[in-house]
Amino acid sequence: MTTSSEPDDRARLYGAYVSARGAQGAPSDLAGLAPRAPYLRRLVREHFPADRAARILDLGCGCGALLHFARLEGYTRASGVDRSPEQVEAARRLGIAGVTLGDLATSLGAVEDASLDVVVCFDVLEHLDKREVLDFTDIVYRKLKKGGRWIVHAPNGESPFLGRVRYGDFTHEQAFTRESISQVARTAGFRDVLCFEDVPVVHGPISAARRALWHVLRTVLRFWLAVETGDLGASAIFSQNLLAVAEK
Repeated sequence: MTTSSEPDDRARLYGAYVSARGAQGAPSDLAGLAPRAPYLRRLVREHFPADRAARILDLGCGCGALLHFARLEGYTRASGVDRSPEQVEAARRLGIAGVTLGDLATSLGAVEDASLDVVVCFDVLEHLDKREVLDFTDIVYRKLKKGGRWIVHAPNGESPFLGRVRYGDFTHEQAFTRESISQVARTAGFRDVLCFEDVPVVHGPISAARRALWHVLRTVLRFWLAVETGDLGASAIFSQNLLAVAEK
C-alpha cells in the first residue's frame, strides 16, 4: 500500500500488517467472504464497465475479495497487487488467482500507459502522505484508457466518527472528503468525480432495518449541520468511509 520509496518503518509495519494489528485475517475458505459479498458485488455492478473483458487492476487488493466477486460477475481480466505478504498468502490459500506481492506504485508504473479500464484503490490512499497521493494519482491517470475509471474507497473526513477509521491503523496518514478527493483527481486531469456514502446494502431484514435507521440518523446529522452552518447537507457524506469514482 505504499510508494516505491517507502521508508524502513513502513516495510516493518506491512510485513506483519494483519497479525500485528490483532485484526481478523482472511477466512479459511471462500464461504467466509460472504459478509463482504453484498457491498463488493454492488460496487462491481454499479461502477465496473459493462464489458466483462475490461482490464481491471486492484491495488492494495488484500486477500483478493473484490477480485473474487468480480469474477463471479463475469469479469475475466481482473488482477491485484498487495504489499502485505500475509494478505498475498491468504489469497493463495483461498485459491484466488491473480494476486501478486509488490509495491503498488512500482507495479502500476510497470503497466503500459492507457491500457487499463479500471484501477481500484480500496483503503489505500489514506496510507500515503500528500506528496505521495499526488504522484500516485498522476500515475493512475496515465495508465487508464480514455473513459477509464479510478475507484477509491477511503476514510471520510466529514464523518462524526472519523477518528475510528483515521486513527484505527498506525499506518494511516490522512483522510479525505468529497471535496478533497475531487480536488486531487481533477488536479491530475480526471474530468468527472462522483462520491457516495457507504450506506448499508439491503440483503435481508436485518440490513433493511439498518438501512432505515441510517436514514433516520442521517436526518439528525443534517439537522445538526444546518443549525451550525446553515448548510442543509443534502450532498454531505456522513459514513465513516466514502467511495469516489473518477472518470478520465
